[in-house]
Amino acid sequence: MHSVLHEIWIGMSGASPTEQAATLLGVLGVWLMIRLSLWAFPVGMAQVALSAIVFYRARFYADMKLQGVFFVALAYGWWHWTHGGPKKDALRPITRLSSRGWAGAVGSSVAFGFVWGWYLKHHTDAAMPYRDAFISSFSIVSQWLQSRKVLENWHGWILVNAAAVPVYWLGGMAWFSVLYFLFLLMAIGGYREWRRDLDREAARA
Repeated sequence: MHSVLHEIWIGMSGASPTEQAATLLGVLGVWLMIRLSLWAFPVGMAQVALSAIVFYRARFYADMKLQGVFFVALAYGWWHWTHGGPKKDALRPITRLSSRGWAGAVGSSVAFGFVWGWYLKHHTDAAMPYRDAFISSFSIVSQWLQSRKVLENWHGWILVNAAAVPVYWLGGMAWFSVLYFLFLLMAIGGYREWRRDLDREAARA
């Protein structure tokens, strides 16, 4: 155990200031999202901008491009959460996926992951093309669902974060590995918190 902790400390102490700042902003952003705070959006936009730099340096190109998608999705989510509720001055309520929505979300993530992974493998020097692509494709769908304030976005984040922890560690990004472990725990907590909020909304209806 001591040797494992020592390796983690060595890996984290060698991280760049950019990776460290992205990690701290990432934790803050997810915590704000769990709390349904609109501050989650500007904090998240700053975090993904820094993350794009980190992924570029590590040659995780799908993840790098993914940050641009996240930036746009966060900007959209910021607008979407504050418009279109039952009242113009009310935040949009939490919703759930239908069976067709589940099939569409999973199917599109898998299909896009295969296509993107093939492209990265044959046209770039990506370190882990298919892993990179699958995490990215599921992340895009999860971010879209989160921007739409759909409860099941947390299922996607649980899957993505669990896969990302060992990959980022092996890729030499210790801070991001720890960050995504925290994201995994927070995604589980986020699902529970949003589910309670959804149940409370249903009870008041």
